[in-house]
Amino acid sequence: MKKYNVCIVGGGSTYTLGFLKSFARLQEEFPLAKLVLFDIDEKRQEPIGKYGDIMFAERYPELDFSYTTDPEKAYTGMDFVFMQMRSGGLKMRQADEHIPLSMGMIGQETCGPGGMAYGMRSCVDMIKAVHEIRKYAPEAWILNYSNPAAIVAEALRREFPDDTRLLNICDQPENVVRSTSRLLGCDWENLDPVYFGLNHYGWFTHIYDKTTGEDLLPKVRQIVKEKGFLPQDAEQRDQSWLDTYGFVQTMLEDFPDYLPNTYDGYYLYPEYKVSHLNPEFTRADEVMAGREKRVFKECDEIIAAGKLGDKFDHISDAHAEMMIKVAEAIAFNTNGRFILIVENKGAICNMQDDAMVEVVCELGINGPRPMRVGPIPQFYLGLLVQQVSSEKLLVDAFFEGSYQKALMAFTLNRLVNDAKKARKVLDALIEANKGYWPELK
Repeated sequence: MKKYNVCIVGGGSTYTLGFLKSFARLQEEFPLAKLVLFDIDEKRQEPIGKYGDIMFAERYPELDFSYTTDPEKAYTGMDFVFMQMRSGGLKMRQADEHIPLSMGMIGQETCGPGGMAYGMRSCVDMIKAVHEIRKYAPEAWILNYSNPAAIVAEALRREFPDDTRLLNICDQPENVVRSTSRLLGCDWENLDPVYFGLNHYGWFTHIYDKTTGEDLLPKVRQIVKEKGFLPQDAEQRDQSWLDTYGFVQTMLEDFPDYLPNTYDGYYLYPEYKVSHLNPEFTRADEVMAGREKRVFKECDEIIAAGKLGDKFDHISDAHAEMMIKVAEAIAFNTNGRFILIVENKGAICNMQDDAMVEVVCELGINGPRPMRVGPIPQFYLGLLVQQVSSEKLLVDAFFEGSYQKALMAFTLNRLVNDAKKARKVLDALIEANKGYWPELK
């Protein structure tokens, strides 16, 4: 069996540890010859890299593992490049969340004005990175799951219109599927979902049992009504995530047609969400106080011990495993089904063709084949068209350096929805993002 070369961009991410463990656990399913971590922050990446040195020496000794800040060393000879950038780091994520909340608007990593600020930064760094990757690895598959994925996907569509080996992916729809399987007491791989939407803004119209063909969505509605909804890895989640998943129960009470993505709550109940978010302690602060400390503490302990011993964590990492399965589908031409972000081209037939939509696709060696959804009801169409328009105007602003287009994008966004509020938060975010955004005139 062929062995593959993989690079993870964002080697200092707290999610990288899950990838390293998953690559070790799945080494027979997806064998690697070489694994390289790349990050521009050498100090942050180093403890993750040292953990990898120790773990792979014990669990995967034949693997050529390294970490670097040199893009040429990182990308040369790669078959797959996994992209998990956080442009501006957690410090700028704090600003994305705190600034809008201080003005009575949603402060969130990917939704609303905070997500738009992050999107502008991500477009700068992602476009630069893809150009570098194509310089050193013109045939590599680029699997991008950097947030905010919808805005990034639109920018990459425009900058690289002919690049057929660039996929945009988010694991949240799969997380909802896995959480549904926990609810039903079944194996998540036995569920066959039908889904439409945009990144972090979509709905499941059906969830079929692969064995019997039964649509389990009516059963899911009833269970959620009676017992609520929890993430599949609830025991490992911070409180804000438990609250986010729990809100699915409210959304299904008001809009029972389809099972929502957890992020839909921000768009459907923005005033309620604002009133229940703490502007002094947002999810960015929660991550720094929680996951950041846990991950780097684990690294420090293993580095100090110089060995894993019995501390190897066998807990499944859904995020990492999904991305590895995506790579497997391409490498082994399995035509497996995944929910991916692709150019619409009629998949949702009453939305514009050049919208970057999120739908179920069959995936193999020649890339994704979207599965047609057909027309969607007017309520959902109205919500999504408004968001597509906001995102496209923001990407216009990015490429044109246009303040006017940015103001239009912010005004149109459902989590702002007012021109005076839009100008106020846009001006504050421009000031906070000096050196990160292109200049807007």
